[in-house]
Amino acid sequence: MAQLLVRDLEKKTIERLKMRAKQHDRSLQGEVKLILQNAAKLSMAEASNVARGWQKRLAGRKFSDSSSLVREDRDR
Repeated sequence: MAQLLVRDLEKKTIERLKMRAKQHDRSLQGEVKLILQNAAKLSMAEASNVARGWQKRLAGRKFSDSSSLVREDRDR
């Protein structure tokens, strides 16, 4: 596998990444790797095409208001 070196990151950025890694029970390297992999999955054009496809599929449908269900779940 290839390696990547990122230089001159701000200290705050590293601290945030470490906190995020800890929250997800991953190493810093594992967290950064996942972030980069997810960011590289779709180009903006590809993501726009996916979004348009979903908009077409869902067009004209009515959806119930789920706010009461969300509130009930949060209050537990």
